[in-house]
Amino acid sequence: MNTWFPYVRILHIACGMIALFVAPVAMLTLKGGLVHRRWGKIYFWTMAVVATTAMIMAVYRPIVFLALLAIFSFYFAFRGYRSILRKRQSAEVMDWIGALLTLAGSLSLVALAIHPLRGQFLPAPAVSFAFGLIGVLISGSDIWRFLRPPADRNAWWYSHMGGMLGSYIATVSAFSAVNFHFLPVVIRWLWPSAIGIPGIFLWIGYYRKKFTRSPSKVAAKEL
Repeated sequence: MNTWFPYVRILHIACGMIALFVAPVAMLTLKGGLVHRRWGKIYFWTMAVVATTAMIMAVYRPIVFLALLAIFSFYFAFRGYRSILRKRQSAEVMDWIGALLTLAGSLSLVALAIHPLRGQFLPAPAVSFAFGLIGVLISGSDIWRFLRPPADRNAWWYSHMGGMLGSYIATVSAFSAVNFHFLPVVIRWLWPSAIGIPGIFLWIGYYRKKFTRSPSKVAAKEL
C-alpha cells in the first residue's frame, strides 16, 4: 500500500464525520439565513472532499461498487447545490454532465446487482440494486426536467431540499454500513433510505401546501 493511502483514508473519514454533524445545523436553522447558507456550503464542500477521496480509494484498490457509490452519493449534494445557483434558469453543461454520469453509474449499479463481478466487493445485490434504482429515478427525472422545465416556479426549491436531504441519507448510510455491524448487511445499508426517503416526500409535501396556501410566500423568499 502506498504511503499516501492512509492519509487519504483519514481525510475521507474526517470529512465524513464533519458532514454527519454539520448537516443537521443547516437543516434546523432558518432557511435563507446566514447560518443556513454558511453551514450548507461547508456541508457541500465537505461532501465534495468525501466523494473525491472515496473515488481515489475505490479506483486505487480497485472496488467498482464503491466508485459507483461515490458518484451516486455526491450527485444528491451536487443537484441540491446547483438548484440554488440556477433556480429557474436552464440547465448548464455541468448539470448535464452530472446527471448523465450519475445515470450511467446508477445503471451500472443495477447491472452489478444482476451480474456481480467475480472477486469484487459487493455487500449484497439488493443494496446495489436499490441504490442503482434510486439513482436512475433521480438522475432520469432531472434530465427530463432539463428538457421540459416544470411550470412550478418553486421546483428548484424542492430539488434543493430533495438533493441535500438525499445526500445526508447517503452520509448516514455510509456511517451505518461501517459501524453498525450488529445489523444484517442489507438493513445496515438501507435503513436510512427506508426512513429518509418518505421523510423527504413529507417535508416537500409540507412546503408544497405552504406555498399553495400562501402564493406570496414563494421559495424565492426562503433562500
